[in-house]
Amino acid sequence: MKAVRSIRRTVVAPIALVTIGAAAWLALAVSVGAQTAAPSKAAPAKSAKPAKKAAAPEFKLILEPRAMDLLKTMSAKLATAKSMSFTAVVGYEYPSKLGPPIVYTIRYDVTMQRPDKLRILMPGDGPASEFYYNGKATIVYAPAENLAAVADAPPTIDAALDAAYKNAAIFFPFEDLLVADPYAAMTEGAILAYYIGPSSVVGGVKTDMVAWANKEVHLQIWIGADDKLPRRVRAMYSADPLALRHQVDFSDWQIDPAVSPDTFVSAKAQTAGRMEFAAPAPPPKGVKPLTTEKSKPATPAKTN
Repeated sequence: MKAVRSIRRTVVAPIALVTIGAAAWLALAVSVGAQTAAPSKAAPAKSAKPAKKAAAPEFKLILEPRAMDLLKTMSAKLATAKSMSFTAVVGYEYPSKLGPPIVYTIRYDVTMQRPDKLRILMPGDGPASEFYYNGKATIVYAPAENLAAVADAPPTIDAALDAAYKNAAIFFPFEDLLVADPYAAMTEGAILAYYIGPSSVVGGVKTDMVAWANKEVHLQIWIGADDKLPRRVRAMYSADPLALRHQVDFSDWQIDPAVSPDTFVSAKAQTAGRMEFAAPAPPPKGVKPLTTEKSKPATPAKTN
C-alpha cells in the first residue's frame, strides 16, 4: 500500500532475502547440500582435495505478471469509483521495555467523493480526531479539546493529501487507495511482486495474496477474489532496525454510495477554537510522502 506515508518501509535485511519464495529457499538448500558433498573415493584420502563450493544460485527479483495484474485490477476498481467508504483498522507495533513489541491500534472511518471531498474520522487507542476536506479547505478537529486547525487546500484529493503532509505531517496508511491513480502510486519503484496463493480466512471472503516490495518496504496484500477490494495489508520497513510489523485491515466497503454534502463539513469544527495547522514535530528521517502527481506505473520485468 505508496505504500507509507501509507503502510510501507523495508527490513534491515536486504529485500531479496526477506522476499525469497519457497522455490528460492529450496534452490538455496540444494546449493548448501552440494557444498557438503563427500570427496571422491578414487583418490587416496591423504591427497584428497576439498570439493569446490558450488555457487549459490542467483535470486532474480521480478515483477510477476499475475501479481501485477491483481494490483492493477484492484486499483482500477478503486479509481473508477465516484464515491466510496470503508473502515480501516491499523495496528502499529512499538518496542516495549520488556523486549517484545506491543501494538497500538487506530480505527479510520473513511468517506470520499471524487474529485474533491474527503472525511476521515479517527477514534482509536489514543485521542480521537477528525479530518475534513471539501475542495477548498482542510480542517483537522480535536473533539476532546474542541480545537480545529484550518488551512486553504488545493482542488483535488491527491494535492490536498500531499499538502497536508508537507504542511502538517498528516498522513494516512491507505492514501494509495484514495488517489486518482492508485496503480501508479502503489507500484512506483517496485522491484519485486509475486502471487502467494489463495486465502479464505481474511475479511470473511476469499482473497488472493500478493507480495510486493520496493527498496523501502515489503508488503503482503490480501485482495478480494470476487470484489477485487483490498482486505488486509502487512508491511515491514527497511529503515526500521527492529523490523516491526504494521497491518491494516479493511472492512465495510461501499463503492459508489450516495453521499450527503453534509458529510464533509462539521458544525462543531467550524465553531471550535483555532490552533495552528502545522506539524507538532519534525517528520522522522527517511519518511517520504506517498502521493505525487508525477508517479508512473511500474513496468513488469521480463521473466526469461
